Amino acid sequence: MAIPLSQIVFIEEQAAGIGKSAKIVVHLHPAPPNKEPGPFQSSKNSYIKLSFKEHGQIEFYRRLSEEMTQRRWENMPVSQALPTNRGPQPGRIRAVGIVGIERKLEEKRKETDKNISEAFEDLSKLMVKAKEMVELSKSIANKIKDKQGDITEDETIRFKSYLLSMGIANPVTRETCGSGTQYHMQLAKQLAGILQAPLEERGGIMSLTEVYCLVNRARGMELLSPEDLVNACKMLEALQLPLRLRVFDSGVMVIELQSHKEEEMVASALETVSEKGSLTSEEFAKLVGMSVLLAKERLLLAEKMGHLCRDDSVEGLRFYPNLFMTQS
Repeated sequence: MAIPLSQIVFIEEQAAGIGKSAKIVVHLHPAPPNKEPGPFQSSKNSYIKLSFKEHGQIEFYRRLSEEMTQRRWENMPVSQALPTNRGPQPGRIRAVGIVGIERKLEEKRKETDKNISEAFEDLSKLMVKAKEMVELSKSIANKIKDKQGDITEDETIRFKSYLLSMGIANPVTRETCGSGTQYHMQLAKQLAGILQAPLEERGGIMSLTEVYCLVNRARGMELLSPEDLVNACKMLEALQLPLRLRVFDSGVMVIELQSHKEEEMVASALETVSEKGSLTSEEFAKLVGMSVLLAKERLLLAEKMGHLCRDDSVEGLRFYPNLFMTQS
């Protein structure tokens, strides 16, 4: 059954009631004299009601409203108009009017379900490959340990660079180290091993957010929770490892080298600000090559120690050298 869109006067939504589903009411013009045969030749009602079993009602109403607004059938050439009094062609399904819109919605839904299924299949394949790469890097690490005397120092460094590009060869997990304190202790030792080089490249300090991203990128599929990372970092200093967790007055948490000197950090900030006259956190971060968050903490620390002073205005927070400390 098909109804030409030109026969529709307007459409409206009918809300659901007790024991009744929501419906779309389609009001129609009187039937033309030359209308095609249908289930009924005439009716006392000038409308039909459409009910949907599962879903698609909202999308159908939106699409039909757009068609009624644009009225594209009025600009359709005569050659493309619907044929009348012609039987259905074999092997071809008529997709016109309301039936056609509903069929297109169903096809779109099936295509979406298919795409989602294929995406999850690709993700499963990627997870399998990632586990294979971790196993491969682990086997190479074991071979380096077994044949330490047969492999030169240059070859060992080259192999380790390959392993670093693939991630952590044997990440500490709850399955291998159990849970609780023992797990966090082993995790802290592994963090000290993989973070020392990146910290030295970044001036001896990194925000905990940067550490979290760096560690999880290296661990591959064995992702680390924020809670486990914080608990492991709290043990760094107690285990006498070369790193430590530090919490600033603002609550910002960072990992820094034990050799990182606060006095040197403040002196460097004072020298940079003095050279430029004044700096904001963003300007200072760009000059020293660090995140804005850490740059602001460094300037605030220098201010706390009396080396800098601030100008907090509508233009933002700007730091100046404290001339009361440097000039008599």
